[in-house]
Amino acid sequence: MTGIDGIPRIPTGINGFDQIALGGLPEGRSTLVAGTTGSGKTLFAIEFLARGVQNHGDPGVFVTFEEDPDDIRTNVASLGFPIAEWEKAGKWAFVDASASLAQEAPTIGSYDLGALAARITHAVRRIGARRVTLDSIGAVLTNFTGTGVVRHELFRIVSALNSLGVTTVVTAERAEEYNSVSRFGVEEFVLDNVIILRNVLRQERRRRTVEIVKFRGTSHRTGEWLFTIGPQEGIVIMPLAFLQPRERASTERVSSGNADLDAMCGGGFFRDSIVLLTGPTGTGKTLTSLFFAASAVEAGERCLLQTFDETREQLSRNAASWGLDLDAMEASGLLRVVSEYPEVASPEEHFLRVRRVIEEFRPSRVAIDTLSALERIVSSRALLDFVIALGAVLRRHEITTLLTSAPTGRVTPTVTPAIAMEVASLTDVTILMRYVEAQGQIQRGIAVLQTRGSGHDHSIRRFEIDDTGMHIGEPMSDLSNVLSAAYPPSGGGLDHGGSPPGGEPQGAPWSARRPEPGPDG
Repeated sequence: MTGIDGIPRIPTGINGFDQIALGGLPEGRSTLVAGTTGSGKTLFAIEFLARGVQNHGDPGVFVTFEEDPDDIRTNVASLGFPIAEWEKAGKWAFVDASASLAQEAPTIGSYDLGALAARITHAVRRIGARRVTLDSIGAVLTNFTGTGVVRHELFRIVSALNSLGVTTVVTAERAEEYNSVSRFGVEEFVLDNVIILRNVLRQERRRRTVEIVKFRGTSHRTGEWLFTIGPQEGIVIMPLAFLQPRERASTERVSSGNADLDAMCGGGFFRDSIVLLTGPTGTGKTLTSLFFAASAVEAGERCLLQTFDETREQLSRNAASWGLDLDAMEASGLLRVVSEYPEVASPEEHFLRVRRVIEEFRPSRVAIDTLSALERIVSSRALLDFVIALGAVLRRHEITTLLTSAPTGRVTPTVTPAIAMEVASLTDVTILMRYVEAQGQIQRGIAVLQTRGSGHDHSIRRFEIDDTGMHIGEPMSDLSNVLSAAYPPSGGGLDHGGSPPGGEPQGAPWSARRPEPGPDG
């Protein structure tokens, strides 16, 4: 294919990378992929070849300097790459330089890559390869003394590969995440393109990113992009791997599981809606999620209920207190409950797990309770990427989704960071639940802040929770209709508190107070 700048590209097939590269790697050129230990260099090299065989029928040659070919075949088995079969079919060839390097004594005097270049050339011509990877070039460059010799020999082998018309990926080690690009300081100047993979430790957790430093003579997206590695998916760059345009938006309505809430939302949720329900502990978020799931089962639809706050046993007990039999719903095959604490995996891994269940179970509805629990393990940027990627998957399958979130406060919620407003902007329906101080009592109030493409009830309504569920009542006419979520936020916690434009702080989004005297006194 040809990129937007007219330069021919060869798609890597790596999930999300070709979106960053604006179509793929420049065809017929060499690319340096540099990174520290555990950053994913070898996997990038393998996927570049394997996706080429899988998706485009492009034969490839893998030159290994460190790992045994048998180890590589075994390590990628979970990704569904039948390398041994491709070898028999003449689609894949190994050039194993690892054994010869291990047997060689430290180099004294001259050393050159002429013999290696000849072996690679022979393998390329034998299978008609279009793609070549060298992993990792640093193992052989240590045989040279002086950067001048390193540069000369590296240029020599790269020139030989370029003359064959193949697209080449060369991996190399880095000593630090944010310092020099490569180990010897010359690799990035010899090769046409440079990609850096990072594996940074932040807040006691690893975070992998990819950055295209240069594509010689052509364009690409800049900056670092978050990625993860899945045992079945390989490298997945979030959220770009999942952002695809949709041809249409659904006009079909589905029930929230509560007739009164459906009425407040204009008749229910649109089939492809993503709904954000936010409120302090005890306001009914889990209850709403359970009745949302029960409504799906009653309609004969499949529902995935993912909880990050409670165990499966706690959830079943809570459901029973409202007359819902979670075990029976699961036994029907229409409900799948997944209960995990956020700390058991990274947010990217949680996303991949949810996506696998969606692909396997194919639910019509998904409820995640609560999204804010992930704040314990994730940065604001990563949480936003999580929601964007999840939303892209859900919308593509027209899955009605309920996301819940909680503030860090209970009766008086904390104000919100900008990330909360950004998450809210990605959803179609935003519902706010609060404790409200009115007439000397703590009451519960609910309001629908937005329903995209539909009218909705603008009033703040009282609601009660008993052993049969949630009951929404009349508008709270004695409250001033102050919805601080509409104003610029500050502070911390995934919630929707804040202050109105005048800057007057609010004890809660809705405050019971006497009306101000009008013009008539």
